[in-house]
This record gives sequence, structure tokens and C-alpha cells, in this order.
Amino acid sequence: MIALLKQLFQSQTQALSPQEQERQLNLAAASMLLEVVYADETLSESEAELLPQLLVSTLGILAGEAEQVLVEAKRTQRNATSLYEFTAEINRIYSIGQKQQLLLAMWRLAYADGRLCQYEDQIIRRTADLLYLKHSELIRMRNLAKEQTD
Repeated sequence: MIALLKQLFQSQTQALSPQEQERQLNLAAASMLLEVVYADETLSESEAELLPQLLVSTLGILAGEAEQVLVEAKRTQRNATSLYEFTAEINRIYSIGQKQQLLLAMWRLAYADGRLCQYEDQIIRRTADLLYLKHSELIRMRNLAKEQTD
């Protein structure tokens, strides 16, 4: 049964156009960023300003696209049942460097309001595990984010 579900998922993924695959990948990454934003149940002004900027710099999309991706990602993120839904697609396509950049963006969002909430920290650490990043990479990205925030 599980093998059948995997085969069905893979056939649907392969049937997508490159543009549609990129759109889904951007939605997955944006949803991961939203997980951090909503972890402490408040959207600070600094997080709201930083989020579209991070989408542009991390995903390489245009500023106008960032707002559209955010709207769609909010819908996707609300309906998600686990982080795995997002990280599976990211693992399939992203390089280690791209995963690190996504993790850095997550840390930057977590520190945007001047304090790190325990729930933000937990989500980022869980994401790093799901993205198969080493603990040293997690710490390095956190330290980079703290330096960029200071």
C-alpha cells in the first residue's frame, strides 16, 4: 500500500511542468518560513517586513511574486499536517547550500523581533533534522543570523 502511494505521488510530481515544480518548491520553502513566523503566535512588524525580503533573496523570486507566494503559502501552511510535507519536496530538489540558506532565513526570521521563542527554536531544529543537515550546520546558520541581526 505504501509503495503504491509513493508511486502515485512520484507520477504526479513527474507530470508537473518545470514551472509548476518550481512554484511548488517555492511554496514549500515559504511555508517553512511561515512556520517560524507563526511559532510564537504573533507576527511582529519586523517579521512582516523581513519575510518578503527573505523570499526574494533566498528563493530568487521577484518582489511582486513574493507577495503572491506568501498568500498561497499561508493557505498551504494552514492545511498542512506536518513539516514533512514541505521538507520532502525541498530534500528532493535543494542542494546542501540551498538548504543552509533556507535555514539561515528561518533563523533570521526567528531573531527579527529581537528574541528567540522556544517554539521558533524547536521548529528550526526539527526542520534541520528533516533536511538532513548536521548539527554544526544548524549552529553555524544560527550564529550567522545572530551576527546579521546585531
